[in-house]
Amino acid sequence: MESEKRGVLIAQITDTHVGFEPEAGENEFNFVRFRNVLGHLLNQKILPDMLILSGDLTDGGQPDSYARIRELVAECPFPVHVIPGNHDSRDELLKAFPDCPTADGFAQFAIDCDDGAGNALRVLCLDSFEPGRHGGAFCEVRAAWLAKELAAHPDTPTVIFMHHPPVVAGIDWMDPKPGEAWFKRFHDTVKGHDQIISIQAGHLHRPLHSVVEGIPLSVTPAVAPAVALDLRPMDAEVADSRPIVAAEPPFYSLHLWRGGEFVSHFQPVGHWQTLARFEEHLKPMMKGLFAERV
Repeated sequence: MESEKRGVLIAQITDTHVGFEPEAGENEFNFVRFRNVLGHLLNQKILPDMLILSGDLTDGGQPDSYARIRELVAECPFPVHVIPGNHDSRDELLKAFPDCPTADGFAQFAIDCDDGAGNALRVLCLDSFEPGRHGGAFCEVRAAWLAKELAAHPDTPTVIFMHHPPVVAGIDWMDPKPGEAWFKRFHDTVKGHDQIISIQAGHLHRPLHSVVEGIPLSVTPAVAPAVALDLRPMDAEVADSRPIVAAEPPFYSLHLWRGGEFVSHFQPVGHWQTLARFEEHLKPMMKGLFAERV
């Protein structure tokens, strides 16, 4: 691992859904995928400054699932932050991670950091969990907290992490209704805050990019199996045999802030053949590429 500070590096893992097979224990499909993803992250030559688990840590809010997750991430040599998703239990999550900050009873908090060159970055983690709702929520209390945090630091570049992306993605069975009230509340809250440089989410189990009030939005693909990409309208009364879940590789993301640049990388985890390595015969090519920087 290189020790030189090269910016703020944030890892994001989302939608692990541990506990989908409660009787499988350590051999549970989703838990194995989570363990492999975390192992891949921990083998990176440059480790992140923090890891954010952005919701749906468990499949049903089971206390034993949170205990297994906490035990697994305990090996991380960097802070691990958690926010709930619709499959979680906020109460059980906070019991398992008692150091998680809260605001007005919600798992919402700010993280202040810098890139080592004097460039500050704020990370705001939001709680979009609402018991019994698949499509999330963002009530007036949560919006007021976000508005206060944004108003207090108008000149500090800010990244928002949340479970539910506040957009209609076009995958009918995953989307809330168009014009969802909490979408409008969120949009109204972030509108005009130019310090927000990115919104990062999960929930959709697919990579996605959009724009919210002029702010780039990215969705990190899940650790659990992927939601199949199908943009056709769906009739809940017509079982049309369309694919809805696929065993695509698990993912994590790395978000790099270097004082003016915020870049997101999405990494699938699996076993693939390496087709090229930086060996002696490639030095002329690399020297030519680096020469363009002069």
